[in-house]
Amino acid sequence: MSEPTPIPPEQLYFAMPPTHPSVEEERRHRKERLVAALRLFGRHGFDEGVSGHFTVRDPELTDCYWVNPFGLAFALLTVGDLILVNGDGKVVEGHHHVNQAAFTLHAQIHRARPDVVAAAHSHSPYGRALSALGEPLAPITQDVCAFYEDHVLYNAYTGVVVDEEEARKVAAALGPHKAVILRNHGLLTVGDSVDAAAWWFLTMERCCQVQLAAKAAGKPVPIAHQDAVRTREQLGSDLVAWINYQPLYQQIARREPEMFG
Repeated sequence: MSEPTPIPPEQLYFAMPPTHPSVEEERRHRKERLVAALRLFGRHGFDEGVSGHFTVRDPELTDCYWVNPFGLAFALLTVGDLILVNGDGKVVEGHHHVNQAAFTLHAQIHRARPDVVAAAHSHSPYGRALSALGEPLAPITQDVCAFYEDHVLYNAYTGVVVDEEEARKVAAALGPHKAVILRNHGLLTVGDSVDAAAWWFLTMERCCQVQLAAKAAGKPVPIAHQDAVRTREQLGSDLVAWINYQPLYQQIARREPEMFG
């Protein structure tokens, strides 16, 4: 039997972020990905009562954001449930209220970061636990190096963020980074797509879990600075986040197609 001929790499399928020929198609895509991410957050137990918010910038009305409605369960949301909210927190499309407290923070982050398409925040258990220690993620595993020198600790607790000035302070603290740990509160991540912001949140939550477990078991061995930087350069881009997220999206989209209604 002769040796099989390798298939040229250019003939093999490799998923990459899609492009859309019209604003309408891009809007629909962002809304579908938003609902899928929210359902995944629900599956992971990230919803806590009515807390938690995930926003995506409208591709045409760039100071308006699609977001989950106040009081509806993440795990049951459909595209038709989403609301469009302007930068002042007013609902301009949809039939539900917005979580005004949470949206105040998101609006300021989007305004401060025109490159941010999506932002995710919820009260996940391990994120809250690490935030209660008032410490950042340490470079103790390969995965967490994606956040090395690319996340910050907002080292203050001010209660529910309803004040625009406080929200601006958080946005300023986030700066150019992909994530912020809000002390005594939880995690917030951003990305150039819903998929990237969702992946950063999911993997950051897991990194918090690993750090807490490692510290409980003993003294973690840190990765050296130069190695952590090199690993971040390999794993820390929004494109890598998008690629990592695709298996999760495929699962939720196939299992729960009714969400696209």
